Amino acid sequence: MASLSFTQIRTNNSVADFARARPRTTWARPTRVGFKVFASETQAEPDLSVTVNGLHMPNPFVIGSGPPGTNYTVMKRAFEEGWGAVIAKTVSLDASKVINVTPRYARLRAGVNGSAKAKGQIIGWENIELISDRSLDIMLNEFKQLKEEFPDRILIASIMEEYNKAAWEELIDRVEQTGVDALEINFSCPHGMPERKMGAAVGQDCALLEEVCGWVNAKATVPVWAKMTPNITDISQPARVALRSGCEGIAAINTIMSVMGINLDTLRPEPCVEGYSTPGGYSSKAVHPIALAKVMSIAKMMKSEFGDKDFSLSGIGGVETGGDAAEFILLGANTVQVCTGVMMHGYGLVNQLCAELKDFMKAHNFSSIEDFRGVSLQYFTTHMDLVRRQQEAIQQRKAIRKGLQSDKDWTGDGFVKETESMVSN
Repeated sequence: MASLSFTQIRTNNSVADFARARPRTTWARPTRVGFKVFASETQAEPDLSVTVNGLHMPNPFVIGSGPPGTNYTVMKRAFEEGWGAVIAKTVSLDASKVINVTPRYARLRAGVNGSAKAKGQIIGWENIELISDRSLDIMLNEFKQLKEEFPDRILIASIMEEYNKAAWEELIDRVEQTGVDALEINFSCPHGMPERKMGAAVGQDCALLEEVCGWVNAKATVPVWAKMTPNITDISQPARVALRSGCEGIAAINTIMSVMGINLDTLRPEPCVEGYSTPGGYSSKAVHPIALAKVMSIAKMMKSEFGDKDFSLSGIGGVETGGDAAEFILLGANTVQVCTGVMMHGYGLVNQLCAELKDFMKAHNFSSIEDFRGVSLQYFTTHMDLVRRQQEAIQQRKAIRKGLQSDKDWTGDGFVKETESMVSN
């Protein structure tokens, strides 16, 4: 099948060497493979492994930054269960400024929103949780411990700082000393942090984003992914800025700003903290179509404007099945992140995801992720083009249509045959 390659292996070094020693300025960015159609004659077990920005993962499934990567214990569990990579919960220099509240989650179930009696399937999840409230020193020690125990597994640090160049440089330096394999820059948290000119406050301002990306990429020596906010009109614009400013990858999407609902018994918003609430980030199954549209937009931009560059794309949003993941990959994603899905189903979800993705690949005779990555991008176009295509198809069908076009075409001599020409069975 067609193969759309955004990423190629840059180095033959081990992951550990890559993360610790290789200067980014020496990276080669080879021309990527274009669309090719092929199929294997014999069906072998599909290979789920991926290599992204030089980092080798056993599968494309990545723990997304959030509660599933909040400490050593849970990140170790993720590696043991078989996740392809782990992105830790976002850290900053001064965790004392981060004060979380409880409860901080609210769920949307299929049924009547605002009703305590709604017991249907969970389709939406809102959080008002902030970044890590744990000491940076503790988190850094745990990063180091994880890399010592799992040297061949990919650990990515998610980082965020205030609008201060020196603070960003200090944070990057301290985090990289632990041996993490890459950095994901949180330019997208929609609540709490923008009040400190952090998170989405940067991701929504392309000028500010360009400046901060410049600081980050001048300092970092490992691959950098920029995590995009969906709370913007055209997500391809900040993604473009991030790539042009030196980032190696884009991750999208973070959560969508939302109000989960109002409790119709108490008249208070959810999640309710001492009778009050604040808008938060929306995730889970309901955001999946929105995430697909955003990822499609970024992927098309990357293909058209950075086609010969070695950039990566990580899809995020409502992934609970292997089919959900396949959709992101078909739109060009190299990896697929899962956060809320783990909170709902546990770390063992990765086994289901891998099995279902393999089933999808077998059904289409795909042997690797690259066999089908980006294949579906070619089927997106403009509405005007859809109209043109449909008009052409209608004219073509008319030209070959069997039977009579009008009552005036009936003849007495060929009446029986003319009748038969319009029978469907």
